[in-house]
Order: sequence, then structure tokens, then C-alpha cells
Amino acid sequence: MYLLIPAAGIGKRMGSNRNKLLLLVRSQPIIAWTLLAAEAARTISWIGIISQPADWSDFQAIIADLKLTKPVELIQGGFTRQESVYNGLQALPVAAEQVLIHDGARCLVTPDLFDSCAQSIRHCPGLIAGVPVKDTIKVVDEQGIIQKTPDRRQLWAAQTPQGFDVKLLKQCHAEGVRQGWEVTDDAALFENCGQKVRIVEGEETNLKVTTPQDLAIAEFILMSRGF
Repeated sequence: MYLLIPAAGIGKRMGSNRNKLLLLVRSQPIIAWTLLAAEAARTISWIGIISQPADWSDFQAIIADLKLTKPVELIQGGFTRQESVYNGLQALPVAAEQVLIHDGARCLVTPDLFDSCAQSIRHCPGLIAGVPVKDTIKVVDEQGIIQKTPDRRQLWAAQTPQGFDVKLLKQCHAEGVRQGWEVTDDAALFENCGQKVRIVEGEETNLKVTTPQDLAIAEFILMSRGF
């Protein structure tokens, strides 16, 4: 299975002026934990990191330090996550029929979740990892007035990995460019093109490290796992 890791962002909400994936958690950069999980996953055979060239020397040093056995390719990112994934798709090996896309900032992903998504994507055109929403969600208008309360039983919080048929995802990205769609994940492109996307049970600990508070939580979770 081929894995693309969008890793081109700057950690504004983290209060950092550099790529947040280079910040340390338990003495390792955030991106290192993501890579270690991919290395340990039985199904992952190739990894592409989509990032800005300014970070490549740092990423190359991390890759060398981890002594990964799987091939890792650095791919130039775009101005948005959507553009970055588009670039990543063009850089996939010709043999790639399915791909997993996983945010580098979700560094607490487990090898088991990678394997579960990799196995499931062989039987459907698109999927995302997700967890059922626990809180009651309110839909609010511009004045802060609640408009409705959706049935919580139908609500899931989207995570990554997200998995797709490569040919279909390339078509959906091309359509997104033609239509001028701006989306926050690849599943939305699939949905806009009328493709079905399946939910795969994610992990409660698979949080996205976005704020300093998230860093502290990630430290605790990794420590509880024995790291």
C-alpha cells in the first residue's frame, strides 16, 4: 500500500514560525512518530512526504536517524492541503492502484489503523477513518442562534488515514480544479463527485496535534504506550 503524508503546514495555532511537525514530542519530532507507525504497519510499502523544500533537509535527517526500511520520497507541497495532495498523487509510482492519505500531525496513529484502512480500501472506492461524535452538536447561524440539533447517532468526526482508488481520486481532484472547489479533505472531493465514501472505525487517541495543549496530550498518550 502507498501512503502520502501531507506535511507542508506552519504551526500558527501552535505559536510556531516553523513546520510544527519538526517540534518534539517525547524527544522525537512529531513527524517521526507518524513515520514509525507507517514503518511498523504490515501493509505500507512506500511513503511519500509532501512538504516544502525548505524543510527537506530536516526531514531527510529525521528519516536517516529513524533508519526506516521502507522507501520514503519527498514531494513538493502546494499552497493548500488540496494542492499538496494533488502534487502527491502525481508523484505516486505508476503501480499504485490505491493510496492512503494521512496527516503528518496525527502522530498518534497506530500501525493497526494503517493496516485496517489498507485492507478496507481494497474493497471500496473511498474511505475515511472516523469516530462517533460523543457531544451534542448544534448548528448555529451568523447571530449565534441555534438553528437545529442533528441526531448525534448519524455524526462521525473525520480523521485520517483516508483511502482512495488512485485513478478515481485523480479524476476528482481534476474536477475540483475545474470547478474551483476548496475542500478540507479528499473525501469531500469524492462526495462532490458523487462517489461513495465508507467510514472505518478510527481511534479515540488518533488526535491531530494542533495546539500546545495537544502536544501535552500526545506526550501523555505516548508515555502510556511505553515510549
